[in-house]
Amino acid sequence: MSIRVMLVDDQVLLRTGFRMVLAAQPDMEVVAEAGDGAEAIDNLRTTAVDVVLMDVRMPRLDGVEATRRICAEPGAPKVLILTTFDLDEYAFSGLKAGASGFMLKDVPPSELLTAIRAVHSGDAVVAPSTTRRLLDRFSAMLPSAKESNAAGGALERLTGREREVMLLVAQGLSNGEIAARLVLSEATVKTHVGRILTKLALRDRVQVVVLAYESGLVRAGGGPL
Repeated sequence: MSIRVMLVDDQVLLRTGFRMVLAAQPDMEVVAEAGDGAEAIDNLRTTAVDVVLMDVRMPRLDGVEATRRICAEPGAPKVLILTTFDLDEYAFSGLKAGASGFMLKDVPPSELLTAIRAVHSGDAVVAPSTTRRLLDRFSAMLPSAKESNAAGGALERLTGREREVMLLVAQGLSNGEIAARLVLSEATVKTHVGRILTKLALRDRVQVVVLAYESGLVRAGGGPL
């Protein structure tokens, strides 16, 4: 079955370029297009979509707010934020809103296609270390102490080992690196990560990193508290 993609960008030429790249793939099809976030949300009421390529700077409803509304719905498609500049505040806000990653608009086609497939399969397409750099840079936008305490309460659902694994995920380590650090098998680490996502109702590893910052588990600058 093809991956059903919606393109959301107020620039028609960009949408045309993305559509041509995706149309050449046997496992992808563009099922909808929108010129702003409001139109994208309207499209989702009538069209089944797996992955949304979402621009951020658009009229009427920007991509960050559209992402927030889309990801709040049950069974929502995965969202990839499209941004012009690496590590900008829009990418940061998009990740916090529920996006599974962000891509630069001038990304090579092969990387875009890989990202769409990765997101569709349930992975994130921003390395946790990149997400950490985003959060470090925009640390002033992180929650207040009161909000951090509320987010930290969610971590009480985790076992001690799961909390250890979450901390290492938030520090940007891969499953293999976590396995070596904790003297576990990679399969065991993968199981722990899956349980963390389930217990905390998170979509992917990117959201694990965001919650780790919001809860105070990891501080701006990258280290644990």
